[in-house]
Amino acid sequence: MDFPKLPLAGVTVLSLEHAVAAPFATRQLADLGARVIKVERTGSGDFARQYDETVNGQASYFVWLNRSKESVSIDVKSEDGRELLRRLASSADVVVQNLGPGAAKRLGLGSDELRAQDPRKIVLSITGWGSTGPWADRKAYDLLVQCETGLVSLTGTADDVAKVGISVADIAAGMYGFSGVLAALYQRAVTGEGAALEVSLFEALAEWLGQPAHFTAGTGAQPGRFGAQHATIAPYGPYSAADGHVVLLAVQNEPEWKRLCEIVFEDPDLAVDSRFVSNTLRVQNRLPLNERVAQHFAALTTDELTERLTSARIAFAGVNTVSEFLDHPVLAERDRWRSVDTEAGAVRALLPPLQFGRAEARMDAVPALGEHSAAVAAEFGFDAEAIDRMLGDGTLYAAGDDGADGTTSE
Repeated sequence: MDFPKLPLAGVTVLSLEHAVAAPFATRQLADLGARVIKVERTGSGDFARQYDETVNGQASYFVWLNRSKESVSIDVKSEDGRELLRRLASSADVVVQNLGPGAAKRLGLGSDELRAQDPRKIVLSITGWGSTGPWADRKAYDLLVQCETGLVSLTGTADDVAKVGISVADIAAGMYGFSGVLAALYQRAVTGEGAALEVSLFEALAEWLGQPAHFTAGTGAQPGRFGAQHATIAPYGPYSAADGHVVLLAVQNEPEWKRLCEIVFEDPDLAVDSRFVSNTLRVQNRLPLNERVAQHFAALTTDELTERLTSARIAFAGVNTVSEFLDHPVLAERDRWRSVDTEAGAVRALLPPLQFGRAEARMDAVPALGEHSAAVAAEFGFDAEAIDRMLGDGTLYAAGDDGADGTTSE
């Protein structure tokens, strides 16, 4: 496949991936034009295919993360399956895996083995806790990592902790994996050398905990939990307008605080109240501050607040539901929605946030399990007789084939 307008056209990625982190990294490579060949288990495939059935019978995670990829379903415990996998790995520019500890090495796909055969190879391993250290063999899932990094202790209310509502550890690791591969491709173009890359979910999310980590180390106490209010900036949180609509107010500095009091609230005395004249004092006096801000909000309608906050150049937002987000005017007016095909029909999907000049991101179909098995096997040197045999004995699984035995690709 050739996508000449996109920067990664001509780059081939082989990925032994499941769930979120690695699929997110490779989908972004596909967005930029890379050919991504996704190796899946025979029978069931990537276990994210079974997370739910909410998108016309398909899993929402899988539809989000796997467009523009080719699905090849292989029993890698078979001789033919291992040979096909070896050929795929040999031809790929980039090999990505987030299998269980030690699984890639057992398949001959460890970074040392691959780069010994071809020093130009780029190999990305996404792990839970790192490939070395005391937890190298321990399972890692997103919420476990949220807990271990302390993120859950920062999220929620004073009475109860809460997890973040998206797979933030997986997404963080996927983003670092994606950017690492881009850096490695640049390095290879300059020096001819590939790279062995590793990202762990734990260390990726640990980086994102940098501010509360520094805050806690500096003060001896971590930031508190204040629901949707900012832990260390005030006023920065949701307040109800006179008509009941919730508006999130975000005051970042002292000039904004002054304009909020004078222009929005028409209460200049509040700006010079000794309890509130600096952000540190406003945070220390959060309860009386919130009472005063809430009183002023409750006296104004949403339209009045919108007009005054805009005039005062103070940031604010509606506290939207996901349904409201799906109908957001910014997305509509910036033409961010596209149609993506799946085996159960087309779905609406957002363009990736990175705009690469005038070239539009690749947004091809989400593959059915094993949809490309036979075609890829033929491309990599297996004749029709061999492919028929492999389909018959379960070495390969193709969409619509009920003969697979469920052997995993790990």
